[in-house]
Amino acid sequence: MKIAIIHDWLTGMRGGEKCLEVFCRLLPEADLFTLIHVPGSVSPVIEKMRPNTSFLQYLPFAKQKYRYYLPIMPLAVEFLDLREYDLILSSSHCVAKGVLKKSTAAHLCYCYTPMRYIWDQYDQYFGGDNSNSLASKVMPHLVPILRRWDVRASRRVDRFYAISEHVKKRINKYYNREAKVIYPPVDTNFYSPTGEKPKDYFLMVSAFAPYKRLDLAVEAFNKLGYPLKIIGEGQDSLKLKRLAGPNIEFLGWLPDRSIRSHYARCRAFIFPGEEDFGITPLEAQAMGRPVIAYGKGGALETVIPDSSTWKPEYNIPKEATEGPTGIFFAEQTVTGLISAVKHFESVEDCFRPKAARQNALNFDTDIFTQQIQAEITLHKFLQC
Repeated sequence: MKIAIIHDWLTGMRGGEKCLEVFCRLLPEADLFTLIHVPGSVSPVIEKMRPNTSFLQYLPFAKQKYRYYLPIMPLAVEFLDLREYDLILSSSHCVAKGVLKKSTAAHLCYCYTPMRYIWDQYDQYFGGDNSNSLASKVMPHLVPILRRWDVRASRRVDRFYAISEHVKKRINKYYNREAKVIYPPVDTNFYSPTGEKPKDYFLMVSAFAPYKRLDLAVEAFNKLGYPLKIIGEGQDSLKLKRLAGPNIEFLGWLPDRSIRSHYARCRAFIFPGEEDFGITPLEAQAMGRPVIAYGKGGALETVIPDSSTWKPEYNIPKEATEGPTGIFFAEQTVTGLISAVKHFESVEDCFRPKAARQNALNFDTDIFTQQIQAEITLHKFLQC
């Protein structure tokens, strides 16, 4: 049986790449495909697979400005042509699910989200402060075309797996397809309490993408005056650094051990965006730290709020805990975040590191691996 794995692009180790790493361990015999690969940007487990790339790899500035090639990504993924494979596992938040296959092949898609740039988060990428960019002038004409392609491409998938109930709803809304939820993995062995004592700063770990809403956090902490450390880089870096006051420190991307140490020593983790899932709040909880999050999206499935102030929306897969693990704010505004931080200060002593750690263990890498392994084994059997 010939097996292929396809991932949108390999330019850094974020949440999707941590899932891909598990896929590569489970299927070392598979061939790995991607649109663009920046050598050395992902883990040794993934690099060892020797990724096959599309023609985008050879276009000008593609490794740095790959998002500008979004309009031709559907063409690039179809040119990869995986029609010689019997089982395809796509790891997709953009176009990977649209790969071509033979009619008898099984295509399993682990979907991080329907393509956010053209659906529900279009305005965050091309509206508002971005309204004068060239892309914002062109995209209104391209979006209808990309949406039609995206829906057609979804029909090439035999079985969808969603990273959260939140994404499951969106897959149903945009593709009219059902999906099984398998939560992404959290390395709770690595992210475990180190004995370091919390200090007085708040922390964010994030790519600097518009929908992450780092701007909201920067403005809120400018007004609060509290220390905020931000680990990450991305397209909004210059804008955010210009906006930030002296109490806000940008650390760039750091090695995992340094990130772990910052989790251990932070007062609380700040998570102001509407995420599809969000691994970083769980990494913070695995270190025993509380989370202050916008009460929408994946955070509702990973953070346990004080039930007296917030009614849970989902049945979170958790064991009984000794208390809440975070605070939600209902309005995605500077005022909303400031109020949440102030409320956190008033109840800070209620948060127990053991409760946060216990909640994170429900999303451990071993659980994810077992669930994915069961699905792959089933479809291998059905293909035989």
